[in-house]
Amino acid sequence: MSGVTIHQVAEAAGVSASTVSNVLNGRTDRMQAATLARVEQVIEQLNYRPNRAARMLRTGRIKVIGLIVPSVANPFWGALARELEAIALAEGYHVLLCNSERDPARELKYGEELLADGVSGVVLCSSLPSLEHMAPLLSRGLKMVAFDRTAQAGDPSSLASISVDNAMGAELATRHLIELGHRRLAFVSGSVNSVNRRERLRGFRSALEAAGLDPAEAIVWPGADTTEFGDKDAAELGRKAARELLSRPNPPTGFVAINDMCAIGICRGAKDAGHSAGRDVSVVGFDDILLADLFEPPLTTVRQPLPEMAAETFQQLRARIDSAPSAGRSLLIRPRLVVRESTASAPETVPVAGQPPAKGPRASASALASTGAGRPAAG
Repeated sequence: MSGVTIHQVAEAAGVSASTVSNVLNGRTDRMQAATLARVEQVIEQLNYRPNRAARMLRTGRIKVIGLIVPSVANPFWGALARELEAIALAEGYHVLLCNSERDPARELKYGEELLADGVSGVVLCSSLPSLEHMAPLLSRGLKMVAFDRTAQAGDPSSLASISVDNAMGAELATRHLIELGHRRLAFVSGSVNSVNRRERLRGFRSALEAAGLDPAEAIVWPGADTTEFGDKDAAELGRKAARELLSRPNPPTGFVAINDMCAIGICRGAKDAGHSAGRDVSVVGFDDILLADLFEPPLTTVRQPLPEMAAETFQQLRARIDSAPSAGRSLLIRPRLVVRESTASAPETVPVAGQPPAKGPRASASALASTGAGRPAAG
């Protein structure tokens, strides 16, 4: 039955509309059991659904949260949306998804619209160094959790920050390549103007230093300050990087990619240049999206534990919506290296694109894993 009103439910149950409202909002402590059972039975029989707009007018907010991601063109953000939505739905909340492309003005506009619609909580995933552009909304009561971003100086005192340890993840990836004998390494990222990407670059350099390698001699492609490639362009970024770098004299043998889509692009770019990932060059991604295991070769990557991260994110946001805690919280979650087939022991040389690859026996990642040298490592 459609178009049922709260007054029709009240009439059918023989109670007042305020009694029905109390049932819908969980205020039943002083209600007689028989009355509660009768109202719940009528609600089910009439298939009554509360009017969200009317509830917003009464309470000033609705059980909806906003999720602002860089771009669902990267499947990682789609996977996060799915995990967060499943958790939210189980708690009676809905999720509105917004793509910001890490544009502060766009994030502010989304935040203003969400707040105007009665949404009082937002998960922000851009990982920008400063959240100053969101300060006006926070001062007006918008609750926020920063995802994939560690706490920064100047953050609002009530802000929660939930992130994987990005520096540790990049260290795991880089150390894995070094242990396989790679010495000429490239970090492929595009812009590193976000907190999470800066941390991954820091972890890459830290692993090189720990191994006695000079970070200044490693390749950061195309450069730390580039704005040429956005989040939706990660695969093309990786493909272009591999084509260019493998055409240079003394090209890299190992690639650390900013994320899995970039790593997939590197593998494709290596193929364009006549090389094979997991044989002639090694590639490590970051995130462990579904495609990582389905791609050929299956990607070695750094896994972010999304179910755990999404659950903590929702709980922190809900706590702020319900009680507005005065103290912030910063949670750093350990990543895990997952070794598959896109990494192998370093070749003696990687020929310039267009020349045949060097012949000779190669040790695959799976073979190394069987001996213990390349086994998946817990972060």
